[in-house]
Amino acid sequence: MKILVLGSGTSTGVPLIGCNCEVCTSENPKNKRLRPSILITENDVNCLIDTTPDLRTQALKFNILKIDLVLYTHTHADHLFGIDDLRMFNYINKGAIPIYASEKDIETITTRFDYIFKKKTQSSKPDLIPNIIIDNKINFKNIDIQSVPVFHGNQLINGYRIKDLAYLTDVSKIPEESFKLLQGIKVLMIDALRYDEHPTHLTVAKAIEISNILKPKFTYLMHMGHKIEYEKLSACLPPNIFPSYDGLTFEI
Repeated sequence: MKILVLGSGTSTGVPLIGCNCEVCTSENPKNKRLRPSILITENDVNCLIDTTPDLRTQALKFNILKIDLVLYTHTHADHLFGIDDLRMFNYINKGAIPIYASEKDIETITTRFDYIFKKKTQSSKPDLIPNIIIDNKINFKNIDIQSVPVFHGNQLINGYRIKDLAYLTDVSKIPEESFKLLQGIKVLMIDALRYDEHPTHLTVAKAIEISNILKPKFTYLMHMGHKIEYEKLSACLPPNIFPSYDGLTFEI
């Protein structure tokens, strides 16, 4: 199974518009972060997690030519608003793309982007098949996917586990039952917005704490804001924990 990080940044992306801080003006490409998303490839199936507003840029930058399904963590703009760019993959795939989310999020997607799901329109639009996740489980072409409920502030959203990979973005707290779903993972990709406390996201320190509880072989920090400088953070992390960056690839 291959993982490609399409975006490692927070909702604003990094650099921020109009910001002249050390990170936003850095020439290090690892400090330039698109909105958060990954592509998982298993048995020639390309699984995209979230459609960020940067999806077109991500697809062109990393030469993505096929998307077989999309998993949605939640419906905030930085995770959803690139949905219209899926239409180009309909032409490439020559067929509809199934999308998966919670019942509440499927309702939001089909309402907010109702034009996509109307049977007839004059404009070009994505061809998507909405699927509600039942009992936290998905099986797609013999690939088992486990949704993992986590708190994003007061909102319960979905992380995902596929085989030995767990992807938990936009997390402030993990319920005890979800810790059970994460036992035995080898790679953890987890929210680490900044060093200071935030009401809806983990800090770097809290992400490290969760990694120490789950004990994966490797942990990659995601959803990082402009207060995090890549090299400085890398230098102070435990040996098995790393900041992710756009274009990071690895296999499990």
